[in-house]
Amino acid sequence: MGRKGWLAVLVATLGYFVDIYDLILFSVVREASLKDLGYTTTERLRYGVLLLDLQMMGMLLGGILWGVLADKRGRLSVLFASIVTYSVANFANGLVGSIYGYAVWRFIAGIGLAGELGAGVTLVAELMPPELRGWGTTLIATVGILGAVVASITGDLLSWRNAYFLGGIMGIFLLFLRVSIGESFVYTRLREQANVPMGDFFQLFRRRERFLRYAYAILAGVPIWYVIGILVSFSPELFRDISLQEPVRAGQAVMYTYIGLSVGDLGAGILSQLLKSRKKPVLAWLLFSLLLSILYTSLSFTKKEWVYGFCFMLGIFSGYWAVLITGAAEQFGTNLRATVATSVPNWIRGSLVLSTGLWQFLQTAFSLRTSALLTGVILYGVALLAASQMQETFGKSLEFIEED
Repeated sequence: MGRKGWLAVLVATLGYFVDIYDLILFSVVREASLKDLGYTTTERLRYGVLLLDLQMMGMLLGGILWGVLADKRGRLSVLFASIVTYSVANFANGLVGSIYGYAVWRFIAGIGLAGELGAGVTLVAELMPPELRGWGTTLIATVGILGAVVASITGDLLSWRNAYFLGGIMGIFLLFLRVSIGESFVYTRLREQANVPMGDFFQLFRRRERFLRYAYAILAGVPIWYVIGILVSFSPELFRDISLQEPVRAGQAVMYTYIGLSVGDLGAGILSQLLKSRKKPVLAWLLFSLLLSILYTSLSFTKKEWVYGFCFMLGIFSGYWAVLITGAAEQFGTNLRATVATSVPNWIRGSLVLSTGLWQFLQTAFSLRTSALLTGVILYGVALLAASQMQETFGKSLEFIEED
């Protein structure tokens, strides 16, 4: 692989780093920001769920928007357009004065955050040889995901407003790297064929087999955001009534989880290369993650360190993100690849809206922790079934198209 490919890996990695920083920063500063804006404990929980859901709905919309544009206009243009959008939103989030402004800018931030990963993974996958592309996408996830660790540290060291400003500054810095990389040659060659439909989102639904490929990739990833969005982000609430010597802090829980995610993505990526399989690591990580989530929501802890330890382990076995998205991208032709690679991770992230809805519904009959346990059992059951039906794509050539 030449200089062009390595530069694409570098930019996609740094872009994902800032993407994850902003995505997780809200979970870290949620309590502090809403408290500073004058809301009560009850309001902070309710508004926290609302803002998280709006961010995820923005990502759902952005996942489709950026994916279609990446197939119609190019991977590179979307990579940087999404960075501009979430950088502006970061600055604006640091200036909000009420829940209304906060809601608008978390939604816009969600739209911006939706484009970077899919466009970056698609660009790297198309620039790298088949036997090496797994290493490139693993590097993106392993290093990029550490943006969450920086968000956790920053959220503790800086005021919540300055933490948002820092995210905006980092995003703007990335724009200066645009001149260093070029477009995917696989995509460029296809664009020269005028009769090939590019980025037709509804093409995904016109054939049952194609739709199922798409749905399986989404459903297999849903537990990742159940872990991050419920078990970890709401860990202070989940363990508030447990006899802990000290209360759990969301920022610390997020940090340990994302350290684990980085380790897990690296491990899953290495396992994928050794086994020459995308499917087997996903299934293995799902099974371990299910077991850990059952223990996490069932056991009683006396020290917050035990909770953080479980967050770290949950992170490791939720770290199959890179392998899953790479496998999803490899399943689809060049004319739909970016649409899939960009929308799949955002449908997964956006599924948190349904997951939190199910969790809240179950709370009408069960405790917070029991509701979280039951939610997880349902989501993991569906994910394991979907992952078992996914195609094996390791080493597959990407020079093909989807035809009606």
